[in-house]
Amino acid sequence: MFTGLVEDLGTVVARDATDDGARLTVRTRLTAELGLGDSIAVNGCCLTATTIDGDVFTADAMHETLRRTSLGAVEVGGTVNLELAMKAGARLGGHLVQGHVDGTGTVAAVREDGFARVVTVAAAPELLRYVVEKGSVCVDGVSLTVARVDDDGFDVSLIPETLERTTLGAAAPDRIVNLEVDIVAKYVEKLVGAHVR
Repeated sequence: MFTGLVEDLGTVVARDATDDGARLTVRTRLTAELGLGDSIAVNGCCLTATTIDGDVFTADAMHETLRRTSLGAVEVGGTVNLELAMKAGARLGGHLVQGHVDGTGTVAAVREDGFARVVTVAAAPELLRYVVEKGSVCVDGVSLTVARVDDDGFDVSLIPETLERTTLGAAAPDRIVNLEVDIVAKYVEKLVGAHVR
């Protein structure tokens, strides 16, 4: 379980893709707190640390992960948002994030709004059904509040701290981003849907 509060920007130092999947190697200051087998969110996708060597860790991405997320397109030298799993009893500063990416969206537009920057993300209807104005959404592992939503996508408004501490500061049109919708909305739909039919 994560909170969507990015703890470090990691650098991809190797990406080994085979017919079986992909292995990502990432440099980060978080390895001092990371153990073998621990979960770490990479651009919002929960991966397992399989090796740790100094300030570098390696994680495997299976076909399901590569199909559903943007990790298949990550390049060596690229920057990724990183978050360690939440500790029991810790303050929940973002929202409940599983690290189970539901799908991807595409940055459709970016505009300045005072000291904030508004990013519009286009997404499929099967994801947008769970996105509500002033609700939570996770974009590339970043917990954000939805500022506006319509049938084509949604807006999030980013404060300077988010722009500086996450990869969303470099978000530009046509960029593919990982999306995780609010898990509570999915459970409510399933529970209520069973009684509405």
